[in-house]
Amino acid sequence: MSTQSSRRSFIGYAAAGFSTLAVSRLARAQVATEPPPRALQVENAVVEPVSVEVNARAIPNFEPRDRTRTRFGSLDYRSGLVLTSPYRGFGGLSGIRLDAKGEGFLAVSDQGGWFTGRIRYSGGKMAGLDDVEAAPLLGAEGRPITEKRLWWDSEAITREGDVVYVGLERVNQILRYDFSKGGTRARGEVVPVPAGIRKLPSNKGLEALVVVPKGKDRNMPLAGTLIAFSERGLDADGNLTAFLIGGPTPGQFSVRRTEKYDISDAVLLPSGELLILERKFSWFTGVNIRIRSIPLKSIAPGALVDGPALFAADLGHEVDNMEGIDAHVTSEGETVLTLISDDNFSMLQRTLLLQFTLVE
Repeated sequence: MSTQSSRRSFIGYAAAGFSTLAVSRLARAQVATEPPPRALQVENAVVEPVSVEVNARAIPNFEPRDRTRTRFGSLDYRSGLVLTSPYRGFGGLSGIRLDAKGEGFLAVSDQGGWFTGRIRYSGGKMAGLDDVEAAPLLGAEGRPITEKRLWWDSEAITREGDVVYVGLERVNQILRYDFSKGGTRARGEVVPVPAGIRKLPSNKGLEALVVVPKGKDRNMPLAGTLIAFSERGLDADGNLTAFLIGGPTPGQFSVRRTEKYDISDAVLLPSGELLILERKFSWFTGVNIRIRSIPLKSIAPGALVDGPALFAADLGHEVDNMEGIDAHVTSEGETVLTLISDDNFSMLQRTLLLQFTLVE
């Protein structure tokens, strides 16, 4: 979900009823999840390829109230970073994909930009980012997609080898990039999508993409299918709509919506588990995030799928507008989840990079 908040009016409103601390916490949460409509201009767009300086500050504890605690649901906290940059276009990070070692990354900004680089580790903990570069997402004509009306809200990313898919929320379109043809300089090709995707809400539409790998060595259902999730496109029963594009059984299915959570991203584990990152906001609880596990084998056209929550957190933890999730397996066999937040280019929010070990 994207936002271009009116910071002065929001702070002025919040200050009338809350203490300074409450303004900082609740205002940040409100901007993260229930923003006012964004203006149509793209103020922080990446206009050309450029090297970017990114500074990192460590987050030693995920729960500042209890610095001894590392276990949160089915996850163990490994490390985290607060990322800042003097580059105006850095921020709005809505999706991330890592290489097999969990070092090289490809991220997408919700204002039509790629970000690439490497995560630097020290003693198994993230220490910073190196070799960061920004570049504009290009359309089929070789021009930045931000030049087309509403074609800038890039919210979802998934990858299989050299093929990268990006979901655009405002127009509910999907672009396919072949990175063998220039990496982030490749041109995007529009992927034909079902009519149901085009009917999704403009600011609650395409939010997450997962591609099910092909190959005889992968015994997975739906091999070769692109799975697209809406943020809050609802079916007749109030559940979240999702779509199977291509593959052996294209169609539409639903994810059971509970506790007013919306989908912000998803990732497929080698085990066949599909993890869905979700979030919600209220003035009573602030911002909340959780991760649910959905068996891939339960997904089929017409299905209503559900699964248990593996993890949940709120503003008592080091969270923000968490919009991206990915996974990699370490040389020791540990499954590591990486989460990234979209700061909405707001002074009230942060770009966080968090890592956890999946222990159950």
